Amino acid sequence: MPQKTLADTLAARESVHVNCSHPMCCMTKLDIKALIDRLGPGHGSMHQDLVGLFGCSNCKAAGRDRRPVFFTFIPDYEGQQRERNRDWKPTFNT
Repeated sequence: MPQKTLADTLAARESVHVNCSHPMCCMTKLDIKALIDRLGPGHGSMHQDLVGLFGCSNCKAAGRDRRPVFFTFIPDYEGQQRERNRDWKPTFNT
């Protein structure tokens, strides 16, 4: 059983980006909802669960060897900040 699933990633509102290890390639944001539609909500969302599913189309088009891809998970910092400050009220005691 995966430690973290695609459904968990979507519920946490995390952004997932994939990038190729070649210096000429760039990072691409993944559509988690589309991945869930394709792989199912119970599919793992950790590196080892996703790495075999992705290859760099830029490297393929340029005729380069297949290079490893890496994933970056970015938490929903805005949502966390909003939740943290939900009950905060300023105090004007002097």
